[in-house]
Amino acid sequence: MAGIVLRRSGVIAAVLALAVLAPVAVAWYSSLLPARLDMATTGRPDLGGGAAPVGPARAVPTLTGPAVGTPDVDVTLTARREGTRYTLNGSSPGPQIQAVEGQLVQVKLVNESVAGGVTLHWHGLDVPNAEDGVAGVTQDAVPIGGEHVYRFVARSPGTYWYHSHQVAHDQVVRGLLGPLVIVPRAGLGATTDVTALVHIYDGVRTIDGIAGDHAVEAAAGATVRLRVINTDNGAGAVWISGAPFRVVAVDGVDVHGGADVQGVGVLVTAGGRADLQVTVPPGGVRLETGTAALVVGPAGSNPQATPRPAGNVDLLTYGTPAPLPFDATRPDRRFGYAIGRAPGFLDGVPGVWWTINGEHYPDEPMFMVGEGDVVVMHVSNDSGEAHPMHLHGHHAVVLARNGVAATGSPWWFDSLEVGNGESYDVALRADNPGVWMDHCHNLQHARDGLVTHLMYANVTTPFRIGDHENTPE
Repeated sequence: MAGIVLRRSGVIAAVLALAVLAPVAVAWYSSLLPARLDMATTGRPDLGGGAAPVGPARAVPTLTGPAVGTPDVDVTLTARREGTRYTLNGSSPGPQIQAVEGQLVQVKLVNESVAGGVTLHWHGLDVPNAEDGVAGVTQDAVPIGGEHVYRFVARSPGTYWYHSHQVAHDQVVRGLLGPLVIVPRAGLGATTDVTALVHIYDGVRTIDGIAGDHAVEAAAGATVRLRVINTDNGAGAVWISGAPFRVVAVDGVDVHGGADVQGVGVLVTAGGRADLQVTVPPGGVRLETGTAALVVGPAGSNPQATPRPAGNVDLLTYGTPAPLPFDATRPDRRFGYAIGRAPGFLDGVPGVWWTINGEHYPDEPMFMVGEGDVVVMHVSNDSGEAHPMHLHGHHAVVLARNGVAATGSPWWFDSLEVGNGESYDVALRADNPGVWMDHCHNLQHARDGLVTHLMYANVTTPFRIGDHENTPE
């Protein structure tokens, strides 16, 4: 009898173990990523409460910039590995690309010595999809000895930047990036234009690759536009010591009716940009980051540094209202975008991974749209960390934060800092067909699964994540 009891106990234990382990095994197996991943068919389609979108059959390689015509701006960028860093034309940041509104820009990317391949993504510039530079989605990574040509019209004046979108969490941090500025066709008048690209190299914050203070000469009384570009993985505050200033643009879009402020900072989200305008006093001003600074003024200026202000400009209320180009109260699609974190497997690796709408990558939502749709999205974050969310190919406008409606200038963005416990209601028009990545620009978070995409109806791509070493995050 005792033997029978023992055998029965063993069977029960085995059944219980199987009941526990079988779901784990299924979850592990289902998390394994295929060797080749087609982003046009990956994820759970979300129709946003509307009918299935329709559109003409288009492949990503046909969604290009002008194929013919002599470029007004013609640049070659050569990517190299130099020690522990990567460079473009021998420097990091790479050279500033500058164009005038309406000009045709051509950039040839040459990979001289970066193992694993490279691409160039035009961060914040709403280029045609084939020019977007995402390995495995809009092109193949450029191998050593290879090259790739990008062509686009500089349609939107503003401050942007470019960076690799191949193994981005490594290549961007180690230097494959640079500034991109498009000036209005009418010019900048008497304004002195200064670019301030902020990047951390080996734990040291720099402006334009320079640590500590460095001087930019400008006459007393001059109006200076400081184009601040945050290329790091986290938000960073900047502020002006020595004079009032105003915020004149965010993420490449002009602010409507911004007024002078003083004694406050401007929080620039990871990937984001803020253009600050200041009139230079006789003693000069400092653009501060807390460590590196630009000293702007007459030769020999030495304005006093000030500590980081306690508060920041609130873009929800800054400036004055202006009409939107669409009716956000009657959208064609409404999406929820809930950022969280949960235990599970990512490509067979156990951990506590990021989720969107409760799903781990690659089962996160695929936001389906038709060309011309007005889209409203509720973005919320209960993951325990802040996330700088970046949508490719489009600008969206903030309607509300934490349920409080925006009352200032329309706050257009392509990179939005969503703090833990925060929510935003945003709107956009789907007017740029393609397969568009939407991911956290803390690039390590993207690598760990915080990435999804906006998917236009009936668009396909021949490129695959996994082919040709394509690894965008």
